Formats: sequence, structure tokens, C-alpha cells
Amino acid sequence: MDHSFYIEQINKLKKDREAVILAHNYQRAEVQEIADYTGDSFGLARQAAGTTARVIVFCGVHFMAETAYILNPGKMVLLPEPRAGCPLADMVTADDVEQLKAKHPGAPVVCYVNSSAAVKAVSDICCTSANAVAVVEGLPDEKVIFVPDGNLGRYVADRTGKEIVLWPGYCPTHDKITREQIIRLKQENEGAVFMAHPECRREVLALADHVCSTSGMYDYARSTPAETIILGSEQGMLHRLRRMSPTKTFLMPSNDIICPNMKLTTLKKVYLSLLNKETPVELVESIRVQAEEATVRMMAVAR
Repeated sequence: MDHSFYIEQINKLKKDREAVILAHNYQRAEVQEIADYTGDSFGLARQAAGTTARVIVFCGVHFMAETAYILNPGKMVLLPEPRAGCPLADMVTADDVEQLKAKHPGAPVVCYVNSSAAVKAVSDICCTSANAVAVVEGLPDEKVIFVPDGNLGRYVADRTGKEIVLWPGYCPTHDKITREQIIRLKQENEGAVFMAHPECRREVLALADHVCSTSGMYDYARSTPAETIILGSEQGMLHRLRRMSPTKTFLMPSNDIICPNMKLTTLKKVYLSLLNKETPVELVESIRVQAEEATVRMMAVAR
């Protein structure tokens, strides 16, 4: 089947099911095109919290669909590709967090949204890359536990001056970006600017002209006078960046800055998800309620 068949069927089923389709910025271009909303984790969490749709089809990875369910327990949340997990989220468990809390009594736990519902449930507040600094700055405590992304945690520590207890997690995709790649691209492209996601390594972020979430990158790309922009994030970003800033040139540090899990979702899988109501996200209610508390606190913090 070609794309046109799936697009037609998806649009029809979406009306029949009273569904909304949310897609992360790292999804395939054709999946982004059929979505009602595209964005980063924070933006999509906001859309999920405010939707009036009966069914939410989440084109992303598992923790994102879980977050949508946490905020919408009375609605059906579908994950078209159940194998779409997140290696970073898998690097920490609720037991790991409990052990950290025992070692650092009294220190609040800030949990990056890229984590399981079980981890959110034992955390005090969640954050995204867009509001992580604001979340930590808003806490009265001078010592904070931050899980699971060590790179993002170091970025927050550098900007808040607080003592951050880090967990050694990382995003395998962003961690591939190296200092040498960025230096080479800047040398080869005079006047190029480098925008980086805070999941990158500290030495890579030190070379950035601008550090921000994926949604922030669209704004920066439009506003910068630079004609050439080096992208320090996942390759799926190029689709919207090129559409929104068509006169600019975007360069990748290498050809393998790709999240394989994000690319598992296809138009066919979105179609089958709507057709057969596959695959519904479910959580134990006690975990959902506890995770909701940390997630709602995150939502109250400005980007």
C-alpha cells in the first residue's frame, strides 16, 4: 500500500474514533505530516492534558504514551508500535530511585520525563529538557537528586549552582555527538552556528551557540541570522526545520544521529492502531495516581 491509502484511512478512522494523533519531533516525516500536533515531550504532554478527544494515538515511545495516559485516565491511549521503548528510560528503575533517596535523605527527586511511570511515581516532580532548569531552581533545596539523564543533570547543575546527585543514564542517540564532529563542521562552514539539545555531552554543549529543547530549536532556527545551522539532535528534526526555515542549510554531525525506536512507527501501524485499537496503554491505578502528582507539578512550571 502507498502512503495515500493509509493517509485516507487514518483521516477517516480518526473521525470515527474521535481520536487525536500526537507525534514527537523525531518521528518519520510522513508520520509527522498526519499528526494533529507535533512537538517535544513537554509540548505533547500539554496537548495530551488539554485534549477533548476520546482516543489519543501517540506516535512516539512508550514513556510518552504512558505520560498521556497518566494525564488522561478516562481516555484510551494507543501506542501504534509497542516495541518503541526508550533506552534512557530503561536505565533507571523505581528501586534505583528508592536507593538514592535512602542515601540522600531529604533531597527531592527530579525525574526527567523520559522515564517510566513507576519511576515518576517515586519522584517529587518531573521535568523536560525545556523546563529542567526552572524546575530545579524552583525547589527550595540546595541538594537535588536528578534521574535518569546524567548529561541533562550536569547541564542543570552548571546553570543552577545546586548540588545535583546524578544518575549515570544517557540518551544513546545524543551521546553519539562528539566535540570533534562539531569543531570540524564549524571549521568547514564559516559562520555556521551550532544548536544543541541538553542531552548532549557537556563538552559538546560547551561549543553550542544555543542550547534548548527540540521545540526551542525551531524558534532559534527562524530567529538566527546565520544561514547554516548545525543540528545537535535527532535527524527527524530536519523535516520541520527545513519546512519552517527553507532558506537555511542544516547540517548533521554524522549520518547516524537517529533514534531507532522513534523510527519504528509507520503510517501502516498508525492505521492498524486506529482500526484495531492497538496497543492500549494501561497502568496500575496506584502508580498512575502517584506519577500524576509529579507530572502535574511539572506542568505548572513555565518552560
